[in-house]
Amino acid sequence: MVLKLYDTLTREVREVFPMDGQSVRFYGCGPTVYGPAHIGNFRTFVMQDVFRRVLETSGQQTFHVRNLTDVDDKTIRQSQEEGIKLEDFTANWTTRFQNDCELLNLMAPHIEPSAVGHIPEQIALIERLIEKDKAYQAKDGSVYFRVEAFAEYGRLSRLADREITTSAPVRETSDEYDRDSAADFALWKARRPEDGENFWNSPWGEGRPGWHIECSAICMKHLGESFDLHSGGVDLVFPHHENEIAQVEAVTCKTFARHWFHIAHLMVEGQKMSKSLGNLYTLSDLAEKGYHPQEIRYLLLSGNYRQPLNFTFDSLGAARKAISKLTDFASRFGFEYKDNSQLKREFGPFYPVQEALLTDLNTPEALGRLFRLVRELTEAWHRGEFDGETDKIKAVHEGYQACLDAFGLVVDAKAQESIDIPYDIQEMAQKRWQSKCNKNWAEADQLRDELLKLGWIVKDGKEGFELAKSD
Repeated sequence: MVLKLYDTLTREVREVFPMDGQSVRFYGCGPTVYGPAHIGNFRTFVMQDVFRRVLETSGQQTFHVRNLTDVDDKTIRQSQEEGIKLEDFTANWTTRFQNDCELLNLMAPHIEPSAVGHIPEQIALIERLIEKDKAYQAKDGSVYFRVEAFAEYGRLSRLADREITTSAPVRETSDEYDRDSAADFALWKARRPEDGENFWNSPWGEGRPGWHIECSAICMKHLGESFDLHSGGVDLVFPHHENEIAQVEAVTCKTFARHWFHIAHLMVEGQKMSKSLGNLYTLSDLAEKGYHPQEIRYLLLSGNYRQPLNFTFDSLGAARKAISKLTDFASRFGFEYKDNSQLKREFGPFYPVQEALLTDLNTPEALGRLFRLVRELTEAWHRGEFDGETDKIKAVHEGYQACLDAFGLVVDAKAQESIDIPYDIQEMAQKRWQSKCNKNWAEADQLRDELLKLGWIVKDGKEGFELAKSD
């Protein structure tokens, strides 16, 4: 069973397979940890999670790397304004992001490297680019990539030559400093007063890396100079992913990523998300309105990843009804959800669902087939066709579990009951679990006591925890 997926670079639907014959090695651009991730961000992360799950349920091994951008203009500016050290500021938002990922049932990446943790690798890559005359140092100590020196620049985004401006640049203060050409982009930014103490030493003086070099260096370290697939939101095609390709291929002369997987924007009530419109929702915002993370996840994966998805509260209500129907089916067949890290399963009677998912990750078609099968199997149940047929029921259980694993949905009775757990309680419980995993026993005990005072009991297991109302 092979997944066929649209490739942004070739504009074709191509097979996804491991170059090394073992694991599909893929990279997803992660969040910039300067605030809470919103549902638009999570549409991308949810679809990347479904991509991985579809591969694994079909028997394919994966190796998933997702970065954390913990140094850039935004993180530095915001931490400075709040008077918090950069590492403490980004650590707080990293924890918030990871907690939200757990609530949405996203599989943790195999490696989650940070930009700050890979400064030496970024400096080393910049040095290689300078040696090959693909980059140059400006008067202020900043280093820029020379776009004109990379003939293939623009092929991912189909950027026409006439669209690349190479006239004398006007000095900017946001992301580019003193360049030879307006098309050139920053690899290393010289230290400025507004950076405060957020700088590192380099062969070109004190400063910090540019945003684009981070992902290139991290990919090369953890996935190699050439790997299977790179993913992100469609807004990253240009310039971020275009620049990543240039930075790596200019020094290696190898194909950076063999496949490019991009997810389209999320709209809200037909409009672009923005703070000014007041429609930039976080998981916490929606939880306060009474919505459960599983309902949000269902909605985010329900549309075709190549098309913009319009988020509405009516569609979120429809997601709630869909989850309820799936839960009713599980109850009728005596199905109990099993949270198992080993996802490979037999879809059996639910094979049509897998077939749709393997066809360019067609989640709307797959969900349609799932509900059609749920209806047909329920009708067969009422006709008595499953009476005493333990093997047939077992095949339904196995196939249904495979579908839930592929979508990342948890729809048993316990999950339905958890809809009434407030978001702040879930978040506190996740924080306590993380403290326990980190062997911070004092904090874990303190949070357990706080939860108990608020009327909630934590029941720990080997793989996680459950929350229950105290008497």
